[in-house]
Amino acid sequence: MAVTMNDVARAAGVSLKTVSNVINNYEFIRPATKQRVLDAIEELGYEANLTARSLRSGKTNMLGLVLADLSIPYYAELASDIMKAAWARGYRVLVEQSGNEADHEKAALQGQFRSLTDGLLFIPLALDADHIIQAAEKKPLVLLGEFVQDPRLDMVLIQNHQAAAAVTTHLLSAGRRRIAVLGANDGDTTGSNGLRLTGYKAALAAAGVPYDPALVVPCDWRRDGGSAAVARLLDSGVEFDAVFGLNDAVALGALHELLVRGKKVPGEIAVAGFDDIEESRFASPSLTTVAPGRTEIAERAVELLISRIEGRGVNAVEQPEAAFSLRVRQSAP
Repeated sequence: MAVTMNDVARAAGVSLKTVSNVINNYEFIRPATKQRVLDAIEELGYEANLTARSLRSGKTNMLGLVLADLSIPYYAELASDIMKAAWARGYRVLVEQSGNEADHEKAALQGQFRSLTDGLLFIPLALDADHIIQAAEKKPLVLLGEFVQDPRLDMVLIQNHQAAAAVTTHLLSAGRRRIAVLGANDGDTTGSNGLRLTGYKAALAAAGVPYDPALVVPCDWRRDGGSAAVARLLDSGVEFDAVFGLNDAVALGALHELLVRGKKVPGEIAVAGFDDIEESRFASPSLTTVAPGRTEIAERAVELLISRIEGRGVNAVEQPEAAFSLRVRQSAP
């Protein structure tokens, strides 16, 4: 029979509440009482003995990963890579979904989730840098993604601008001149959407192709968002001969809608994405996209976070960029 907190309380001669307070590291407990509870936890083999050991050593060998939504394919694949990188270094990963909510992000930075981990890998979408720094206090933290960029914070970056320019240049080199961008608002300059849009604009300018804001269509970065965005373009009568979805989910949704509408891809309209999720290889036609260096991002982020946890390396803030590559496939040869 599994050992319970009641068993621990009886063995230590304390209340159930006291056991709970010790496990949750409540600060106002007499040291002798705390020690009796910790001894009882280890002696009985209570399943929280990892917590007991962490209270003594100050380490859990657990990393936290906070991201918006695991149903987004890129996040799911990145989480898998991070878990592999952490496992290889003797750490495990706890994952929390924020749902793009500021309160959820704050809770992950300050609450019980944070107390269970030695450091945090964090993809913020709601909090700004000042809120993150204030909430995180001194516990190690490495950011992923580009919604927040600040010289005070460790982060691992994607080359969004350069990679988006490379996709656009590839489409231009194939003779496309009316390239629709799905997933940004005209005028965006920050975050992944803004950086990718500015890369697109830079490639157009370099090729002497005028920028047309009518070709920039905002949408959620999901398949249904991409499908709805390209449907709006088709229904509006705006002419376009290529689509650049700012992530693969958007591009795949657009590809589906184009095929349903009887458009030939890539004969009439080429389609490209960004992220190189696994599904992009198996679409029909297969999707041209950017591989942003996801495995490198995971490896470098985990290594940077663990170096902070273990006090290794220099103290200066680090913000490395991962290398990207273009994956040319059937949708935009």
